[in-house]
Amino acid sequence: MTVSHIDKLIGLLARLPGLGPRSARRAALQLLKKRESLLAPLASALTQAAETIRICGECGNLDTTDPCAICGDPERDQSLICVVEEVADLWAVERSGIYRGRYHVLGGTLSALDGVGPEELKIARLVERASAPQVTEVILATNATVDGQTTAHYVVDRLASCGVEVTRLAHGLPMGGELDYLDDGTLTAALKARSPA
Repeated sequence: MTVSHIDKLIGLLARLPGLGPRSARRAALQLLKKRESLLAPLASALTQAAETIRICGECGNLDTTDPCAICGDPERDQSLICVVEEVADLWAVERSGIYRGRYHVLGGTLSALDGVGPEELKIARLVERASAPQVTEVILATNATVDGQTTAHYVVDRLASCGVEVTRLAHGLPMGGELDYLDDGTLTAALKARSPA
């Protein structure tokens, strides 16, 4: 049995995070209805992305240049390295506009269940970068999950010999959050990370 081009399109769209078979069918129909204004430009953009976007050899970001625009920016603070799990996390920190240092993308988290050990992550490269004389602080911005916390503890141990200050993002109450709606873990983290008023 041969798979039609439409079924192939739906199947590929369904592989994207957040899109199930129903959403993929709706997306495929929308793309096909708007071939000239949506499908053709999307196909062109995907082809260009596949041909030009690469992984930065310095930090692990995605860009059309290597090193990426962030690593190549002389205005960035070279004494700071913010460690994130994935490129999406780097983009989230960049959107805030408050951080002006460098980054390091680990490429995931340690996970015994998924068979991800230190060798699968870019931890050795982080230790190498943190050992540079200009680096004074490494900020751990891993997620507040069990795997994120485990990874952060492992990274702290690995960075112990580098002579840099290792800090973590604060965890706790979100801006505008109400105590009644918080889960126990968030409330516990907020209480432990309390600061003078």
